[in-house]
Amino acid sequence: MKKYFFLLSILLTVSCQVTETINFNSNGSGIIKVEHLRDEHSYMQIAKENYSKEDIFRDTTYIFGDYIKKHEETFSRTAVADQNVFLRYSDVKIHRKASSYDKEFRKSYTQNFQKASDIVDLSKTDHYLDDIINNYALSAEEHYYKVSYSYTNNRFNRTVTIIDTLEQKKEFDKIEELKAKYKGYKLVQNYTLNYHFPRKIQSVSNALAKISDDRKSLSLQFLLTDYLQNPVSTNLEVVLEPEAVD
Repeated sequence: MKKYFFLLSILLTVSCQVTETINFNSNGSGIIKVEHLRDEHSYMQIAKENYSKEDIFRDTTYIFGDYIKKHEETFSRTAVADQNVFLRYSDVKIHRKASSYDKEFRKSYTQNFQKASDIVDLSKTDHYLDDIINNYALSAEEHYYKVSYSYTNNRFNRTVTIIDTLEQKKEFDKIEELKAKYKGYKLVQNYTLNYHFPRKIQSVSNALAKISDDRKSLSLQFLLTDYLQNPVSTNLEVVLEPEAVD
């Protein structure tokens, strides 16, 4: 399975659009959705003659917590610290569609939250599902960054922290190889942040962010390769206008 995730990461890096959308309510609760969509034009260039040979249809939706229940016996033998991490993902909904007939390959991860600090790092969802199914320890994971969120008063932060510089260097080098291999290809590989707030935006830390006409939403796009090589570059702070006082 680890090999599967490595191959999947290559696919996502060179032929994918990733969108991270958060909608906040006035009380700080909300919903986050991260969606991966295979860009067909990009993938066609990479797959070449194999593109027309695909024969697959799968459309499934499930909840992370269902896997905890299904594999309760092995889960109960997992270290308590690991269990606590997995349990934070219990309500995450995963939807996968793979259709070679419609040429639609997408997957999404959705989480409802009461406060921004409850939002989990959805990029790790598949890895953690695999850990539960196969009774792997979190210490075996090779993640090199983590994403966290906070929203207090009129300030929102998306914070990426590097947790393993050696793994980051390995990932950086892998992507450099991919860049060289697919140099000259016209590939779509975007990571887009779409955030919607209950009040108007006063300022954004990244000058490239596009603010909507009503100033309650923003959109910010990165190259997926840039994001994976330097995740900290996607850190973001948004300051909202103070709440009106009657």
